Amino acid sequence: MAEVSVKQLADVVKTDVKRLLEQLAEAGVAGKTADSSITDEEKGRLLAYLRKSHAPSGDNDGKKITLKRKTTSEIKVAGGIGRQNKTVSVEVRKKRTYVKRTAVLEEEQKRLDDEREAREAEEAKVRAEKEAREAKADAVKRAQEEAAAKAKAEEDARKQAEVDARRAAAEPTRKRAEDKKPVAAPAPAKPVKRDDERATRYGRKELHVASEKSGKRKKKTRARSGPVRVDGSHGFERPTAPVVREVAVPETITVGELAQKMAVKATELIKAMMGMGMMATINQVIDQETAMLVVEEMGHKAKALKDTDLEDQVLGLGADGENVEQVTRPPVVTIMGHVDHGKTSLLDHIRTTRVAAGEAGGITQHIGAYHVKHEKGLITFLDTPGHAAFTAMRARGAQVTDVVIIVVAADDGVMPQTIEAIQHSRAAEVPMIVAINKIDKPEADADRVKNELVKQEVVPDDWGGDVQFVNVSAHTGAGIDELLDAILLQAEVLELKAAPKMPASGIVIESTLDKGRGPVATVLVQNGTLKKGDMLLAGAEYGRVKAMFDEAGIAIDEAGPSMPAQVLGLSGTPGAGEQAIVVADERKAREVALHRQGKHRDIKMASQSVKLEDVFAQMGEADSKALNLLVKADVQGSAEALRDALSQISGEEVKVKIVSSGVGGITESDANLAQASNAVIIGFNVRADAGAKRIIAEHGLDLHYYSVIYDAIDEVKRAVSGMLAPEIRETIIGIAQVREVFSSPKFGQIAGCLVTEGTVKRGAPIRVLRDNVVVFQGELESLRRFKDDVNKVEAGTECGIGVKNYTDVRAGDQIEAFERTEVRRTL
Repeated sequence: MAEVSVKQLADVVKTDVKRLLEQLAEAGVAGKTADSSITDEEKGRLLAYLRKSHAPSGDNDGKKITLKRKTTSEIKVAGGIGRQNKTVSVEVRKKRTYVKRTAVLEEEQKRLDDEREAREAEEAKVRAEKEAREAKADAVKRAQEEAAAKAKAEEDARKQAEVDARRAAAEPTRKRAEDKKPVAAPAPAKPVKRDDERATRYGRKELHVASEKSGKRKKKTRARSGPVRVDGSHGFERPTAPVVREVAVPETITVGELAQKMAVKATELIKAMMGMGMMATINQVIDQETAMLVVEEMGHKAKALKDTDLEDQVLGLGADGENVEQVTRPPVVTIMGHVDHGKTSLLDHIRTTRVAAGEAGGITQHIGAYHVKHEKGLITFLDTPGHAAFTAMRARGAQVTDVVIIVVAADDGVMPQTIEAIQHSRAAEVPMIVAINKIDKPEADADRVKNELVKQEVVPDDWGGDVQFVNVSAHTGAGIDELLDAILLQAEVLELKAAPKMPASGIVIESTLDKGRGPVATVLVQNGTLKKGDMLLAGAEYGRVKAMFDEAGIAIDEAGPSMPAQVLGLSGTPGAGEQAIVVADERKAREVALHRQGKHRDIKMASQSVKLEDVFAQMGEADSKALNLLVKADVQGSAEALRDALSQISGEEVKVKIVSSGVGGITESDANLAQASNAVIIGFNVRADAGAKRIIAEHGLDLHYYSVIYDAIDEVKRAVSGMLAPEIRETIIGIAQVREVFSSPKFGQIAGCLVTEGTVKRGAPIRVLRDNVVVFQGELESLRRFKDDVNKVEAGTECGIGVKNYTDVRAGDQIEAFERTEVRRTL
């Protein structure tokens, strides 16, 4: 190659001349200028230097080369009104790495060779194991054949000895017969066909594989030297008895799946069900009891499968946790009682916060979980609402608690929700502590409260009972320390233990849908430790815990036993009261969640089967009015309580139908559903988004916002009352006695009457009574006093009455005048 100058080389490689001179100097080629010529040897030295400098620690051996390029340019930027333009230098740096193609091909070839060698080694290992098994089987078979041949030889020898003995005894007689008869050739012996070798019409004996044979055709192996042995026995045999299977029947199952479990055709199963009087299709869902009857009818054994069996199998819930270290855990205390008896205010004083002031209407409408660090120990409090509509919330709180505090106002006494809280505590078999609140009021009477509770079989410990009574005041703080002492004493008696090193398990206290954070579930950890990043399964929802917060909104990384935590990351809002458990991996969690969702859907479909009674009931309800409601609430518990309370408002003439209920704000799909079903939208502590507002405004939908539950219930009651047909009441305003009957050419028959009671008015509806029996009902056509028309006639006055469209008025009859009034009905 002809020599080139440094400047020409820089143009070829597209680099700066100054940079190229520096690289030449670093490579040992010094003293060059831009116009100096450069030889091939010097180019080689430069290339070797560049390869060495760009190779990382010499690992690539020249297989990679990295080039860097830096260019500088200038641009002008306008400086604005009254300012000069600015010049800005822009430096662009580029870096590119080139890999030698032959090196890549060598690495790929090496990888393929390694995989091929590993595959060949695995095949050789499998082939050796197979040959060893075949050799062992051949040895066993040869030993069996040799033993059979030996036994057969001994049997043949014994038979031959018997034959020889018989021949020896009959030898003289045979010789005399041979002398008299000519010798004939012996006939060939007819082979005896064994019973197990008879051919069927298909050319083979049976269709069932024998126990010592295999119906699968084996691959041909390498021929071995030795005598060829032929086994004439067939590889199939007839089953001697019907196969009875144990069929596991879940709560719901389709006909096709049941047939598959019994290994019969679906048509045969449907035919058997028709014989039992049941019509079904292959995809129809039947319940567990029906499926078990069908299985027994088909001759198999039915085993009822619980829903938890599959979940225990997948989740491994039966793990033995007794060997795990058990430590003392804080008690979980639920505060229950009647509305406005001071439950939340009492908890406020313990927590030194103000929660009740922030509740709508001054009443608790959510179930809250709080972890209180007190100098006397750690306690977890659950605050439940006292309104009658929140019965399910209170029952849920009693199920997950260790101690129940029944708060009773000293000035109000025992109320309906107080009695209900006592019943919930007894049903859950949880010890109670009675806190008599508002003891600082002048009208407080603690003895009256005790007497009323004794009637409910809640006897104080100082009266010989087993329930601790503490007088407290949420306003002044009196008795708070005694109440905490009673709680910790009860917890010490219960000896509460938990294993913090196990996977976490607990219960969902409440759930909500946050627009910014997604589904948020408040989980009370009962055992183990819930950590950030765990895969959590809660009811029919699952997800990895992305973040956790305590009741104050502070982020935490883990929650131990008896600790409440707000969990983010679930696939949806789980139902309040659902069990929450940490699962090993996401696949198992998804499997169980989908199983629960499908089970819920199948149960719902199975319960929707049409019955004749339902058809008659629907025909009778065709004339009744319906008020459709779409309910959206902030949390799951409020939606449940509101849905149950509104459904109970229904009467005979007006039905309240909950079209849909859910958690979260009112969305565009909710508005479309309300428009399609002609429903009233109720938002409980939630609001409609922009899309929903647009649809509501376009179609004029009825939207109501509420923050207090009894406001919503009262307004729906008023709406239902307005839809009731008004009651028609009749009031008798006057009675006239007929004395004589006159004929008038203009008015027909005129009854001469004496008004005995009340007032008879013109235009009022009347009834004609004869012997106290109504013979006609109509209205007055004319009312005259002497020769003048009058509008009304008072009692004790004579008058003439013309009855419209009736000509059979007789003397002695009574004419009864009355008025009809509409009375608005209420529930």
